[in-house]
Amino acid sequence: MSPLWPEAYTAVLGPHSVGLYRSRDQRRLGHAGFDSIGGLAWPGAVAALESLLAGREPGRAALRVVLSSHYTRFCLVPWSEAINSPEELAGYARLCFEDIYGALGDSWSLKLSPEAAGHPRLAAAMPEELLARLRSLAKASGLRLASVQPYLMAAFNRHRAALALDDFLFLVAEPDRGSLLLARGGRWAAVRSVALDDSDAALNDLIAREGERHSLEQDRPVNCFLHAPGRAGSIPDGIARLELGLPAAADSDPLLAMAMTVD
Repeated sequence: MSPLWPEAYTAVLGPHSVGLYRSRDQRRLGHAGFDSIGGLAWPGAVAALESLLAGREPGRAALRVVLSSHYTRFCLVPWSEAINSPEELAGYARLCFEDIYGALGDSWSLKLSPEAAGHPRLAAAMPEELLARLRSLAKASGLRLASVQPYLMAAFNRHRAALALDDFLFLVAEPDRGSLLLARGGRWAAVRSVALDDSDAALNDLIAREGERHSLEQDRPVNCFLHAPGRAGSIPDGIARLELGLPAAADSDPLLAMAMTVD
């Protein structure tokens, strides 16, 4: 911990509630539900976070934010030899997103994974206004906004050592959402996020569908990994669970499990 920022907090913006945790011991400092505003969830989430930060102990601190996949769009950006600058890459990535989601305009901020030449990239898009509101809120609260991470990428980075393989399927189950990363031959092959209820049957159906979608039963099978904190039900054979050694409180607070993916 930097002596200039002796304390750090992790905020998790879930689909229906927000949690605030002290990073050094994962102590929950607050939890607040919210309603969508004008059909959008994130304004309510930011307002809930603002109320939680207002109740914290005064002092300098860093703030790390984890965003549910409800607030993030994902896309695979193929390699193109025609790309010659970061600006061209950003424009090309936006076209890839627009093929899936329609026009993004300037209201979405794009982040791309660094990859070797010839390899596809993962891209994540987050609402620019959401990011601006988080920066403004952190500043007004006397906090340094250290990072804003999509939960899928935070979970992948936390389990990267276990996923150091050429072929794998990494599934993440969070409240009301399921996301996946697929690698083939050491290259990204797919990224998706879909609605998913919290039942074991729905999770097992997702695993089966993705297995069929990506033809996993072939001569070169992938290793399948599941990160699903708080879900203790049975899963199909051949799926390896990736756990974090969560405290008992995580069983009733899935946002705590999401917070613990951030180092």
